[in-house]
Amino acid sequence: MHIQNKVRHWLASLTIMTVIMTVPFLSTAAEPPLTLQQAEALALQQNPALAAVGKRAEAMATIPSQVGSLPDPKVSFKAINLPVDTFSTTQENMTQIQLGFSQELPFPGKLGLKSEAAEHMAAAALQNRQEFRLVLLRNTRIHWWNLAYLDKALEIIHHNQDLLRNLVKIAETKYKTGKGLQQDVLLAQLELSKLLERELKLQAAREREAATLNALLGRSASTAIILPKQNAHDLEELTRNNNHNLEAMHEKTLALKQWAREHRPMLLAMDARVQAAGSMVALAEKDYYPDFNIGAGYGFRQGINPVNRQTRPDFASIMLTMSLPLYTGTKQDRAVDQRMAEKAQVQFTREDAINQVDADIDAAASDLHFARDQVVLFDKGILPQARQTTASMLAGYQVNKVDFLNLVRAQLSEFNMDIQYWQQISALHQAEARLAAAAGKESLQ
Repeated sequence: MHIQNKVRHWLASLTIMTVIMTVPFLSTAAEPPLTLQQAEALALQQNPALAAVGKRAEAMATIPSQVGSLPDPKVSFKAINLPVDTFSTTQENMTQIQLGFSQELPFPGKLGLKSEAAEHMAAAALQNRQEFRLVLLRNTRIHWWNLAYLDKALEIIHHNQDLLRNLVKIAETKYKTGKGLQQDVLLAQLELSKLLERELKLQAAREREAATLNALLGRSASTAIILPKQNAHDLEELTRNNNHNLEAMHEKTLALKQWAREHRPMLLAMDARVQAAGSMVALAEKDYYPDFNIGAGYGFRQGINPVNRQTRPDFASIMLTMSLPLYTGTKQDRAVDQRMAEKAQVQFTREDAINQVDADIDAAASDLHFARDQVVLFDKGILPQARQTTASMLAGYQVNKVDFLNLVRAQLSEFNMDIQYWQQISALHQAEARLAAAAGKESLQ
């Protein structure tokens, strides 16, 4: 009896700890449930990282017109040939006050190529925003369904705790009447304590998932999250849509890969970068040609010419200068090599990304098919059989035809099957989210 009292004391302590940890969860019962659609909408509206990517795309869109414009013209003011002994503007014939104007003129085509490259990079930035949007939706769905699984697991644990408490009462009653064993009571109490310990771990995992989901939604990590209750009736469509035709699955996977090549924002961004790199190669080749600078000036003179006693005429000047690409071996040639290498790098990166996208689609499709098969197996076979076994064991134990250990094992087996069933439900939806994102779609529908 001393051992039994110690077990009861430990059980009571764990119960108190569980209540303390679940108070925040229970106190938020009045909060409206957060559906998956609401979570997605909040993430798209409030996620600061998505907003930052969007602002970067806006900033990139302003660059093409800047780099495609001529350099600002220059206006000059000069005092030329001013005598330093008197600083008089009338003393010398060559003294003049000159106003000048000059304009740099890059070789024809250079500005257009700069603007073209910037436009491609702006398009890439816009596609990066779309890619981030898809990733944000994927992560929101994954963590929402993780949270849904943990909620269901906690619900199942609470239900099984009640069942084990009933088994404890049955074992205690049989022990007091001399028809049972003390070890049966201790075994039931021990298994109940294990469930309480598992509940503590699941509750801690739930708090972590809730904090992560809140971060994706752009909210404080401590914001309470209550999800709608999940039930088997909502999952009937999953079993109806299960497709065991491997050929059809293969064709669908190929179609998703083709869609990804044409619509996945990440790949479209890389296409734009390849085009931008091509423009930069053409621009580097243009550097073999000179740039120009044109200018004009007007010099104002004052005073009387002592030779002819007439007013000194003003001077006008025009100017044309050009650069001379004399060091092509060490400058222009190397610049072209650099741009060609950069273009090849982007092309290889894109090929690698295509291979990774194909691998992600195959992996997600495989996980989705496996999870659907598991859901069907649990729903149609394992769970009904586990419940029938537990019910049969309980009936047999009450008439002393089944020992208590086998009854507890049957109950725990049913509990574990329930947990694994909902884990597969969560895995199924997470695989759908990963598959949609890998293909470049917001939804598989």
